[in-house]
Amino acid sequence: MAAGVGRGRNAPIIEGVDSTGNHNMGNTGLLRDYQTYLRVEKGLRPLTCEAYLSDLRTFAEFIEKRNGVLMMAVQEDLTAFLEHLRAHGIDSRSAARKLSCLRGFYKWLLLDRRIHHDPTVNMESPKAWKVLPKSLAEPEVAEMLERAQMAATHPQAQATALRDRAILELLYAGGLRVSEVTALGTSDLALDAGRVQVRGKGDKERIVPLGRSAVEALEHYLREGRPHLDRISTAHGRRIQRKDGARLFLSLRGMPLTRQWVWHLVKMATGNASPHMLRHSCATHMVEHGADLRSVQLLLGHADISTTQIYTHLALGRLKAVHRMHHPRGMRKVEEMEPGESPESSASNAEMKEPQEEPA
Repeated sequence: MAAGVGRGRNAPIIEGVDSTGNHNMGNTGLLRDYQTYLRVEKGLRPLTCEAYLSDLRTFAEFIEKRNGVLMMAVQEDLTAFLEHLRAHGIDSRSAARKLSCLRGFYKWLLLDRRIHHDPTVNMESPKAWKVLPKSLAEPEVAEMLERAQMAATHPQAQATALRDRAILELLYAGGLRVSEVTALGTSDLALDAGRVQVRGKGDKERIVPLGRSAVEALEHYLREGRPHLDRISTAHGRRIQRKDGARLFLSLRGMPLTRQWVWHLVKMATGNASPHMLRHSCATHMVEHGADLRSVQLLLGHADISTTQIYTHLALGRLKAVHRMHHPRGMRKVEEMEPGESPESSASNAEMKEPQEEPA
């Protein structure tokens, strides 16, 4: 049994790092080097780097209790670590995130020739990590956006109502992350071309196309909402710093919106959803309507197609329906079709009726 597994459920997973200097200096120096790599070479944001380092510190403290160090870790250490997390009630999704962090860390050590073998190479991720993220049904999204539109098009609509509708339309239409929305500037928009330039993880840029509803909502906000919010900032003498002077979405005080505020907006609009759920809803609904995974990957800004493959089972349902209708050994007989139904329409109907049972 892994060290510490037998302790009570309310006990901390790993005791805090000893700030007096007892913490293994080899691990500390290694983590410092990796943090520099993440910031400088990978270009990750400070909060993202800190999240990775937090997971690595947890593992470093665990392995020290086994009289080991990070560079000497073997697969048995990582297996014991995952079991340790499970015993302390850590859900499989969080454990999988920590394992993903360790994969990146040991891949860096291997490429930097600090180790000769990656201990994570043959490890399997927790099965629940690959379940399809929660998403809203299309009618739920439509109802949410209709309410936002009604508030924004009311004769006495306020600037905040125009802004809120634009944010909700943008989250769903482009599948943007909440951090990407709050970082947008007015210069990132190209509404005449129906697109927006987004800076994602690692400051990687991508072009995201927008539908007509999202474009109209943004145009309405830029024309009648944002100027009012910007004037409020000027009137109160709180001119936003130059770097934020052209932020797209502003608060009632004329300041750039925070991620926490956007989370609150979405929750108030849908009851129990989140900005990330709207992002998954965008991807899910696209795949259900026939989009290929490569296109969804580009839209969402996933660095690896494996991240997008959580939506595979949705695409498989459509693929089976198309195969059934068009393969010589899979086509339905003409007499099986309903009166007035053509082969083309029956294929479409089959896609809509196909149960989504395949695992991701």
